[in-house]
Amino acid sequence: MRLSLGQEQRLVQKQVLAPRMIQSMEILQLPLLALQERIEQELNENPMLEMREKDPDLPDEPVQNEKPDASSTEERELVVDETTNNAEDFERLMQLDQDIPDHFDEAPRRSASRVEEEGERKMDTMANVVARPQTLQSHLEQQLNEQEVDPALSSMATIIVYNLDSNGYLQGQLEDLLAPDASEDQLSIVRKGLAVVQSLDPRGVGARDLRECLLLQLTPDLAYYEEMKTLISGHLDDLGENRLPAIQRKTGFSIEMIQQTWTELRRLNPHPGSVFQEVLVPTITPDVIVEKDENGKYAVYLEDGRTPSLRISEHYRRRWMSGEATTEEKEFIKRKVNSAQWLIASIHQRRNTLTRVSQAIVDHQTRFLDEGPEAIEPLKMQQIAEKVGVHLTTVSRAVDDKWIQTPRGIFALKRFFVGGTVSAAGEEVAWDAIRIKLQELVDQEDKRKPHSDDELVKELVRHGLKVARRTVTKYRKKMGIPSSRQRRDWSKSSDNGSTDSGNGLS
Repeated sequence: MRLSLGQEQRLVQKQVLAPRMIQSMEILQLPLLALQERIEQELNENPMLEMREKDPDLPDEPVQNEKPDASSTEERELVVDETTNNAEDFERLMQLDQDIPDHFDEAPRRSASRVEEEGERKMDTMANVVARPQTLQSHLEQQLNEQEVDPALSSMATIIVYNLDSNGYLQGQLEDLLAPDASEDQLSIVRKGLAVVQSLDPRGVGARDLRECLLLQLTPDLAYYEEMKTLISGHLDDLGENRLPAIQRKTGFSIEMIQQTWTELRRLNPHPGSVFQEVLVPTITPDVIVEKDENGKYAVYLEDGRTPSLRISEHYRRRWMSGEATTEEKEFIKRKVNSAQWLIASIHQRRNTLTRVSQAIVDHQTRFLDEGPEAIEPLKMQQIAEKVGVHLTTVSRAVDDKWIQTPRGIFALKRFFVGGTVSAAGEEVAWDAIRIKLQELVDQEDKRKPHSDDELVKELVRHGLKVARRTVTKYRKKMGIPSSRQRRDWSKSSDNGSTDSGNGLS
């Protein structure tokens, strides 16, 4: 089929614009720190880009475009139309150097402020590096090196150490550590190696299940040693379900003895390797800040003060205009300038879109900011997309991995998108509000007669929240709230003197 001239032009334009659209979407999706890294990378790779020094005393200009997905006039001027191979646009861009003073006519180099900023950033990074803590494996290996054991046995014990999971358990079978045709002598060495590992500190490492882990921690000097050994060996499931009368019938222990033994048993650690786990707290840098203005309304602005402002290199502009550049050099300059323009336009578009989307979210969730999380309103991304006038995927990319600093704390932007249901009064209520009320009802109930799920449904209705029983059951389990029977049994155990003073067995 032969295409008309107009169809051919549209096809070519679509193919040429695709890379720019892809880059724009990628830049929009980047959180602040990743954006700064991307800009730094582009500054290193594209000699046509350089930083425009910002005046720290001047605030950033607010974004006021009504259509965040449409390029502003400034953005359109930055972009060379490659679909028509129009040299006039490029020449116009390069003519901008006519107002630049002569002292800008120098080889490209990093400014002193940029060098200083990079040095400060590297020092900050080094100062904030957390010292690497000792791992479970290094702790166990150090003990192995201090023991006088046969080299073959020590080697096998080391293999076992490095096959422990983060909780100190050995997953799988011992035979998995050997070749399928391993001899009986080799299997014997594996068993002995496991015994060596299980003798190390912390007690309980090298276990293959919870029972073995707890038994390895028992020593004859412990109170209720024999009773604990009995309960661990054959009655863990009954303990987990608080079936004390069943344990009494099977063991002959009194209820009081079982409760006292259980109290001691809870002092054991079901996850002995967890004390060596490194807890990494990610650094959260908000992309958006929301504050009340003088009129009492919430206004957002981007936290991009440390993001470099970019421009096309003055040196290469003059190089192009001087006529000294070769044809090959001109092609290189043009290609790199186009790349730089696309990046600058994408960053402007990101700032525009993220500001508009964030403001729309804040406008919808004003009650959340005024009254707290229990007042959050149901909100879908499609609602924000329609309000701002962009595609749903644009909203998704704009809020992905972004954080907002509010008077009530720092939250992920996605936190403000929640589903909901209709209250008895016909108003929409967010699921988060229902979960908060559900937790409140459980906390305030009579522990000797806790609410069943049916009763929780009725209580929620009393507070104007109409929810199905299966929904209550689903959220109760997700929130880690035991059933009414389990809550009642735990209450009885506490009244009889059994307290959870240890690590628990879950």
